[in-house]
Amino acid sequence: MIVGMVKLLHTADVHLDSPLRTLALRDPDLAQRIDNATRTALARIVDIAIEERVAAVLIAGDLYDGGQRSMTTAAFLIGQFRRLQSNGIQVFLIRGNHDAESRITKEIGWPENVHRFDGHGGHQMLDGTDIAIHGVSFANPHAPESLVGKFRPVDGAVNIAMLHTSLAGAPGHDPYAPCTVADLVSAGFDYWALGHVHVRAIHHQTPFVVMPGMPQGRDIGEDGPKSATLIHVQDGRIQIEERSTAEILFRRLDCDLTGAQDMDHVHSALRRVLDGLDNDVPSVVRVRLTGQTELVWQIRRDLDLIREVAEQSAQGVDVWIDKIVADIEAPAIADSGAAGELANLIAQIAAEPGFATQAEAALDEVVDDLPAELRGTYGADADGRSDAARRLIDQAVAHAVARIHSVTPNAD
Repeated sequence: MIVGMVKLLHTADVHLDSPLRTLALRDPDLAQRIDNATRTALARIVDIAIEERVAAVLIAGDLYDGGQRSMTTAAFLIGQFRRLQSNGIQVFLIRGNHDAESRITKEIGWPENVHRFDGHGGHQMLDGTDIAIHGVSFANPHAPESLVGKFRPVDGAVNIAMLHTSLAGAPGHDPYAPCTVADLVSAGFDYWALGHVHVRAIHHQTPFVVMPGMPQGRDIGEDGPKSATLIHVQDGRIQIEERSTAEILFRRLDCDLTGAQDMDHVHSALRRVLDGLDNDVPSVVRVRLTGQTELVWQIRRDLDLIREVAEQSAQGVDVWIDKIVADIEAPAIADSGAAGELANLIAQIAAEPGFATQAEAALDEVVDDLPAELRGTYGADADGRSDAARRLIDQAVAHAVARIHSVTPNAD
């Protein structure tokens, strides 16, 4: 029987020692700082567990990142689990699709406080409580069928289930152990500790169905706050709260340049956006320039200079520029000179239906060769792919027109 409050810490998708990918890594100081970012995130999870005096840490899959072989990764992990052991904290973990590929999983010698669920499933009672921890691991890198049927709640216990799943599907993620939230809600458990999708989401309450998200983003596609989920269990009731874990945050920012009349205005607007960041956590940012301005041609031409000025403005405030993207509107091309005629001709060709069809076919070939986690960037279905192709065409036209105006400023 539970005596007082019992706390648990739920995390997933650590992807330990997976490299962070960003254009900002050309900065040597940043490269050194984030080299161990996933390790730092895991160490922070351990710190939180110790500070909160949790009874157990739940890791719902993808502790590793694919076919890693490094024993330095294993040594670091053992060290962190032993920190938990010395504080009387148990560890429950399941294998996800990436863990099933890893040789480390098979070769590591686990501390006694670590309980690993296998592919058959099962449960273990948490010492000194009536909390039953359940879990099912991936036996292979792919799990095309639902695993929900392998879970059986324990009568009279608080039942917490660990499952690595894509649920009913998520953009950028292949289907693994598919199931619906309704399937989980009706299974008789009090809390579903999920993993696999890298974005935090509370899919249901009473019972809780929680995807904690990953504790450390690895590129601009995994932007936003990262955290672990602290679970409070008392008198059979569950409450949760979010705890920050990331060493580096990836962020997307918009900078409105509407009405900008000179480049000093552009630099000042961008500096204000960067100065407005909450810098409690170092950040790698991608800035999208928006709005409508007569400077559109110059801005597109001078993006490298704009980025360089922004990087100098951000020095010393733990902000690095991943990329600056120009998504500004071009004023109508009114001049009848050679530059205007050529720009109009390019726009007319790009607007023809046949051109878009060819662009979609070319995009299909490229996207099919991309990793699954990147494909969603270019649309999750045929309509999304068509929209992505049109955006790329529009960007290409705008870039070409900017180049024309920059090299033929007085063409008449």
